[in-house]
Amino acid sequence: MRLRSALLCFVFAAVIAVPAVVQAIGIDVAVGGWAQAPEGYVSYKPLVVGDHLDLEKDARYDTEKRFAARARIDMPAIIPNIYLMATPMEFEGNGSRTATFKFGNQNFSAAVPFYSKVKLDHYDVGFFYGLPFLNTASLNILNIDLGIDARFMDVEARVDQPTSGLAESTSQTFVFPMVFVALQVKPVKAFAIEVEGRGISYSGNHYYDFIGRARFNVVGPLFVAGGYRYEDLSIDEKDIRAEVKVKGPFAEAGFSF
Repeated sequence: MRLRSALLCFVFAAVIAVPAVVQAIGIDVAVGGWAQAPEGYVSYKPLVVGDHLDLEKDARYDTEKRFAARARIDMPAIIPNIYLMATPMEFEGNGSRTATFKFGNQNFSAAVPFYSKVKLDHYDVGFFYGLPFLNTASLNILNIDLGIDARFMDVEARVDQPTSGLAESTSQTFVFPMVFVALQVKPVKAFAIEVEGRGISYSGNHYYDFIGRARFNVVGPLFVAGGYRYEDLSIDEKDIRAEVKVKGPFAEAGFSF
C-alpha cells in the first residue's frame, strides 16, 4: 500500500512537473527536517474506548526527527501553479498497558510489554493561483494563494507482543482532497514570513495541516528557513479509528529562481 501510493503520487507529479520545469517562470525547492511530536491515539477494529492505543501513555512514542521536502513551480499565464510535498512520518516504541486491549483480531494481554509502530507517510500534489494584482498593488510585499491539494497518505500500524506470541498489523491508503491557502509577507527582499494551511472536514472526519515559516535569502538563489508545523488528523474509516496530532519546529534550506 505504502509503495503503491508513493509511486502513484510521484509518477503523477513527474508527468506534470517535466513540462512545467521547461515553461515555469519560477521554481522554489527546499529540503530539511521536522521534529515530529505525536499525541492522540490509534486503534484498529476497536469495540470500546479501551481499545484505543494512546501514543504517549501506552505506546510511549517520543519526538522523531524526519526528513521533509517540497517544491513549488510558478507557472505563466493562466496555467495553475504546482506545489509538491513529501512528509515521511513514523513512530515506534516499547510500551505496556494495565488492562487487556483489542487491536485488529487480537486481544493483547494486560501488564505485558509490547512493541508498536505507526506510519503516517504523506505526499501532496497541489494546484493553486495567486490573487490577481495583489502582489503588484502591494509593491511585492503581500501575496495570497488559493487552490486545492490532493494528499496521499499511507497508514501502517503494528502491535507485537512477543511474550504472549500475539501480533497484528494493518496497512491502508487514504486520499484526502484539501483546500489550500497560503500567505506571504515580504517587507524586504531578503526576508519573508510565510503561512500555509491545508484542510478538509467531512462526515465527522477532519484533517488540518498548518505551516508557518520565516525565510531568509542567503546569497543568490539560496535561502534558509525555519518555523513550526501542526497537523490534526481524525479519521474513522477502513477499520482504522485515529485521532492524532503531530507538531514541532522544522528547518530547511533550498533555492529559488
